[in-house]
Amino acid sequence: MERVPAIVLGGTGYVAGELLRLIAAHPRLRLAGVMSDGSPGAPIAQAFPHLAPVYANEVFQSQAQIEALLQRERAPAILSAAPHGVSAALIDALLGVAERAGHAPRVVDISADFRYATTAEYEAVYGHPHGAPARLAQFTCAVPEHLRELKTPHVAHPGCFATTILLATVPLLALDLIEPQLFVAAVTGSTGSGRKPVEGTHHPLRHGDLYAYNALTHRHTAEITACARAASGVAAHFAFVPHSGPYARGIHATVQAVLKRPLGSEALRARLADFYRHAPLVHVGDKPPRLKDIVASGYARLGAVSDGRTVAVMSVADNLNKGAAGGAMQWLNRLLGFDESLGLTAPAAGWT
Repeated sequence: MERVPAIVLGGTGYVAGELLRLIAAHPRLRLAGVMSDGSPGAPIAQAFPHLAPVYANEVFQSQAQIEALLQRERAPAILSAAPHGVSAALIDALLGVAERAGHAPRVVDISADFRYATTAEYEAVYGHPHGAPARLAQFTCAVPEHLRELKTPHVAHPGCFATTILLATVPLLALDLIEPQLFVAAVTGSTGSGRKPVEGTHHPLRHGDLYAYNALTHRHTAEITACARAASGVAAHFAFVPHSGPYARGIHATVQAVLKRPLGSEALRARLADFYRHAPLVHVGDKPPRLKDIVASGYARLGAVSDGRTVAVMSVADNLNKGAAGGAMQWLNRLLGFDESLGLTAPAAGWT
């Protein structure tokens, strides 16, 4: 079968590296180009030595080279791992080139640039003008499991914290099980801070430590609130406290809320499992999930308990895979008419 050409933006970042890894193993995609304006001509294997066996000769390309590619390719897929504040304008420029050539790429953006429906919402969170306001209506933001019918040509994938938390909370709200006030504590690995070394990811400071940051003020709270409302129809309040964990990959989130009516643990898990009965990449188990169950995989796992009045739902997902590159690939599969789990069913490594 003919493979769909895939273009990756944001070339040397961790999420872009994960996209490249997933594309290499995908049976219906081929890497057409990967853009890094800061490293055009540099080997992919230089930035990502672990990908050398599959990208021994490929190099990063400039924006001009990607634009020339879009003029030639009729139906490419674009996966953007460019930074927020950069991705929107870049996508707008590339779509413009493709459209003038009579081509119609499908785009999945992993940055924050198309996660809000209006420029006002985006600018309130990020403090600068949106890079492509005319494109906002062409994007929908949702976790793949929470939107069965997509009405826009392009998708914005929620962030890794948002994905992990929304998988736990949307069923509770949509099924009217809880009062609409949720308390969330979530721990993320250091790769969530990106490739550029900063104090928060410096190994001597982070190793063997655990600490909260931006408690109740994290900028992704607005995104979580908006996505939860869109997916469940309920306007809920999220009290979110993120934590930095002493490991590289994965997010563990614990969500607590008050039940509207008594419900036992077994019945709660049954409701969650039924909610995700058509979601091949989300598993609900009888025991609390562990990061080693999902690290480097496209799966998410949920566990839940109830004391009859309060529920606690535990959710784990890999921040680079299910929470970013893998979730984007899941969306791209749907945009291209493939099974949504295609190329994403390899199990976690287990002993990372």
